[in-house]
Amino acid sequence: MRVDIAKHDCMLIWDGVYWFPLSNYPYITDWELKKLLVFGEYEKRHGRKTEIICEEATVLRVIKEAKKNPEKYMSAGPPAKQTECTACRHGGCLTKYVCHTAPAENAAEIFRRGKILSAEKVFNKTGAELAKEPRNAPNDPPDYFSYVMLAWGNCPAGDRLVTERKLGGYTSEEDFEKNFTPGVRFFFLYEDIAKLPGFCFDGYAPAKVRDEIILEDCLYACVAPEQYEKAIRDSVPRSLADRVFYLPQVGFGMWDWPDRVYGFIASQTQTRRRNSFPPSTKQ
Repeated sequence: MRVDIAKHDCMLIWDGVYWFPLSNYPYITDWELKKLLVFGEYEKRHGRKTEIICEEATVLRVIKEAKKNPEKYMSAGPPAKQTECTACRHGGCLTKYVCHTAPAENAAEIFRRGKILSAEKVFNKTGAELAKEPRNAPNDPPDYFSYVMLAWGNCPAGDRLVTERKLGGYTSEEDFEKNFTPGVRFFFLYEDIAKLPGFCFDGYAPAKVRDEIILEDCLYACVAPEQYEKAIRDSVPRSLADRVFYLPQVGFGMWDWPDRVYGFIASQTQTRRRNSFPPSTKQ
């Protein structure tokens, strides 16, 4: 895997390249160093080498020194707003919540099961098999399919992926807006997910969980576009019903909708729902 550090607009792994922006290029924070160190170790565990490239020699020198004393950076945590990636209306990732986004039909099945499954569990295939399928447009490695992948709560990537798969692959920004298909968002507190036995931080995704996430354990809230309510409501267990919300989506597009949903989660669930939720994780 090649890690390309530069003034990128977004953070992305695609076809063997990790596009790695910095919040204040060419300066690198302890949190960004931790991500690089953790990513390198994760790749090493899975038999892959990592090459880091950057036009700024000072950045490479700092990284080289950090590799000599990695434990110095392991206590670093994400800032409240992570500004390495700015591909959203907030101009950065807000790190209180993480979320998993699914199409409406998949969301109904998730509620019927009571858990979100990794791709391996959903399709009953190995990661090696899934990595070879056409739907793996980014050319993700096999181990990625062993996990439930999570993004920061305000990230539009999940809705983008739902739309992309509906359209059959990557297309123009105009087509994305015209054919925007919002997903159903399952929100979790980052601190709750980090306590789960299957939690993994790989230096790229803010969090991923091996095999499954049981909704009863830690679902904070779920937000679905209002037009999906009939398709989803009957599948929602009674114990989770007060954590599921349906919002009008008409008039909100690729960039507006994630902002609208996050604004709702940040305000409404804090003031009206959180005190009635059960403990976030089972001990």
